[in-house]
Amino acid sequence: MKIAIGCDHGGVNLKTALKKILEKENVEYVDFGCYNTDSVDYNDYALPVCEAVVKKEADFGILICGTGIGMSIVANKIKGIRCGHCHDVFSAKMTREHNDANVLAFGERVIGAGLMEEIVKAFIYTPFSGEEKHIRRINKIKTLEENNFR
Repeated sequence: MKIAIGCDHGGVNLKTALKKILEKENVEYVDFGCYNTDSVDYNDYALPVCEAVVKKEADFGILICGTGIGMSIVANKIKGIRCGHCHDVFSAKMTREHNDANVLAFGERVIGAGLMEEIVKAFIYTPFSGEEKHIRRINKIKTLEENNFR
């Protein structure tokens, strides 16, 4: 398993903790930044993480900003990305089981490292259910991406 990770200045500390968790789990990761608390735009870090997932260079992406909201909005604008904005374990499991989410977003100002570890493990280790109703719904999302109201 390989995970693309990225954050803005509001998520640097939690991303540092995330890297330790992934290393403990023997999960390979690619860090797309940012690397300090100087103010940056979250968009610039969400995009390369999501591109790595879409291009299948990574199995999942994890994005961190102050709240997770900005990162999740950007991620969900990218064709092929289904990003779950999760601050609890149940939501992380359900977004994988039901939505086959491939990116997880959360906020450093919302959760701590202990809860983050539980959320990340739930996300990366929960398989998609593959149930017909969930496949049908995901296919409708893909249709929306294709049509995009152009």
